[in-house]
Amino acid sequence: MAERGGGEDEDRDLRARLEKLSGALEAQRKASQLRRGAGAGDQPSDRSGSAMASGLRAASELVAAVVVGGFIGWLLDAWLGTKPGFLIAFFFLGVAAGFVNLVRATSPSRRQGQASGGEGARTDRNEGEGRGG
Repeated sequence: MAERGGGEDEDRDLRARLEKLSGALEAQRKASQLRRGAGAGDQPSDRSGSAMASGLRAASELVAAVVVGGFIGWLLDAWLGTKPGFLIAFFFLGVAAGFVNLVRATSPSRRQGQASGGEGARTDRNEGEGRGG
């Protein structure tokens, strides 16, 4: 019987600790939700996700251009029997095309042109032609 009484005390102690830890955990969850809710429109995670998407897009465009250029060069070499000539040439063309795509994808002027419909670029070209001729 003595063991049973000691086990009940231990059980009560464990339940009290569990309630205390549950309360602390719930308080932490509420505090975390309040912190997230305070900056809902301007969360760093939103900006970092967008930046990561832009970075992955730029990297994939660069890699794709190099792979396509190398593949075209390899096909031409296999077809014409001119081993590494076209492969080297088209590999470097792919690298150049990849960097051009990289600059286009990440330039701020392109993003502003898309937002405004790109009217500024067409107007500048038309004005330049009018002055020259």
